[in-house]
Amino acid sequence: MRADRTKLVAVGFVGGAAAGSLLWTHMLRSHRHDLFSPRRLSRVAALGNLRARPTVGTAQLLREYVAWERSELLRKRAVRLLHRVEAAL
Repeated sequence: MRADRTKLVAVGFVGGAAAGSLLWTHMLRSHRHDLFSPRRLSRVAALGNLRARPTVGTAQLLREYVAWERSELLRKRAVRLLHRVEAAL
């Protein structure tokens, strides 16, 4: 009886984690071009998208974004990304 309950809880946990991962991936993909959006999640997704595109245009866009961003956490993330993009160029 206890082993069945443990298995059920484990399956529920794994299923929930898988569903959460799929939802997170969908949200990131749908907001990947919203760098200047009022929603923080959209901006996080857009920063993630820019990480894969180290170009001069990306660096310029990130400089503008760093000057615009009000959230310290997102601004720091953008600065780190800007340094990575500049190092790749």
